[in-house]
Amino acid sequence: MGKKETISVQGTEIVFFKKEMEDYISLTDIAKIRDAENPSQVISLWLRTYSTIEYLGLWEMLNNPDFKPHIYEGFKKESAKPHFWMSSQKWINETNAIGISSKSGRYGGGTFAHSDIAFKFAAWISAEFELYLITEFKRLKIEEQKQLGWSAKRELAKINYHIHTDAIKHNLIPAKLTSQQVSIIYANEADVLNMALFGITAKQWRDKNANLKGNIRDYASVNELICLSNMENINAVLINDGISQKERLIKLNGIAIKQMSVLNEVDKKLLK
Repeated sequence: MGKKETISVQGTEIVFFKKEMEDYISLTDIAKIRDAENPSQVISLWLRTYSTIEYLGLWEMLNNPDFKPHIYEGFKKESAKPHFWMSSQKWINETNAIGISSKSGRYGGGTFAHSDIAFKFAAWISAEFELYLITEFKRLKIEEQKQLGWSAKRELAKINYHIHTDAIKHNLIPAKLTSQQVSIIYANEADVLNMALFGITAKQWRDKNANLKGNIRDYASVNELICLSNMENINAVLINDGISQKERLIKLNGIAIKQMSVLNEVDKKLLK
């Protein structure tokens, strides 16, 4: 079980956590909208219906190879009878279900379900609440993707950075230079890559975007950072081979154009 987090939906705090990259949402918290004192009974009322048993069984068969379908079939038949009763723990223990988890205890206990199932339960509680819950989770996923995108960009930018700076250090920096002179050489080589990919130096970008924080690479797309990382490696090889800066810039520009074309084409295919 991952770290528990909380979202607020129409003033109600709903706990959720991630399990193997999937979201599990508290049915107990959702049920409190109907009955704050006896949420487990609300969950059991929902679980006893034919439509719920059918949905849970189909979900498990699609997602759980260890599910016991013969037990599920028995429950489905029984659910048509007026005396039928179901609890979350009974469903889990007898069918080996994974879509719902239940833990006893005053603190940290409660019934959780995969978001597919939790949304279904929320719809049974209140159509309005379901829509607000889904909207809030969509907002949360957008924020997560932004964070993942930023982290990915940061990591991509680091991949071949040390290979590139090592080649500069051992091939382009003469002995007995001041730290300022060394910095100029590194910056100059970084601008070779900037010119090859973006068609602009770091200083030219800053002059044009004085209102923005960071540098040109902070605002690059993921595809541009993939290309830039590749170019750092290629430029390191060219430096080690003694190729002049002018020749390297021409070669790198041609590589950048080709790689960006390929990466953008892949994106288009993925979006279809």
